[in-house]
Order: sequence, then C-alpha cells, then structure tokens
Amino acid sequence: MNRTVSETGLGSGLEGEVAAAYTAYEVALSRGDVAAMDSWFADDVRTVRFGVAEEQWGAEEVRRWRSIAPQVPAGRRLGETKIDLWTANLAVVTTLFRYPGSVRVGRQSQTWLLTDVGWRIIHAHVSERSVAP
Repeated sequence: MNRTVSETGLGSGLEGEVAAAYTAYEVALSRGDVAAMDSWFADDVRTVRFGVAEEQWGAEEVRRWRSIAPQVPAGRRLGETKIDLWTANLAVVTTLFRYPGSVRVGRQSQTWLLTDVGWRIIHAHVSERSVAP
C-alpha cells in the first residue's frame, strides 16, 4: 500500500532530499538546461520516459530526444505536487502542471531511485487532458 511520508515514519530528511532533486530537475526543465535535465535521469538502459506524444526506452534515447526537444513554454505552474516514499531508496513524485492560456492540464509522475550518485529518475510519464468546462 502506498503511504505518504508522514504515515511511513521514513522522515523528512529523505523527503527533503527527493524534493531538492525534484526541484533542481524542474528548474533545469524551465530553463531548458538539457545537460542538467539529462543528469537527473539514471544513466541506465532500463530508464524509461513516456512523453505526451513519444516515448524513450533507455537513458541514451532520453538524451537523444532531449537534444532535439523544444523547451517547455514559459510560465509553467505546478500544483498538487506529492512526494511518496515507498522505501528509503525509492520515491514517486506526482504533480499537475499548466501553462498560461492553455485549456489543458498536464500530469507528471516520476519514479526516483537513490543510486550511488544520488537520487535519479528511473521512470517518468507526462500526459495532458482537457480541463472540464
């Protein structure tokens, strides 16, 4: 069963580490810093990223796609961000996002694993849906 940090007793230290890594990734995303974004994904053939209209299997494909992908539009706003620690080395971060003037809401989930080099994304999924009238 999935439980939040306060329910697991795993402590705010781990949640803080994941939050810092997630925030650094979001800053890189908003700035279009491809090298920094790439560094937050685990350098592993098992890394997966599902985008709105594409998917990448393995870190090399993620890097190749990032090198040609357009920068996210300015003004990205996040909401309902939640960090769930499943174990002391595995976390899931979910959030909703919107762009100014868009009638769509985005959904983002990332699975983070604590590796030898720190917290890294091993699986990411991004989708969008229309906002109900």
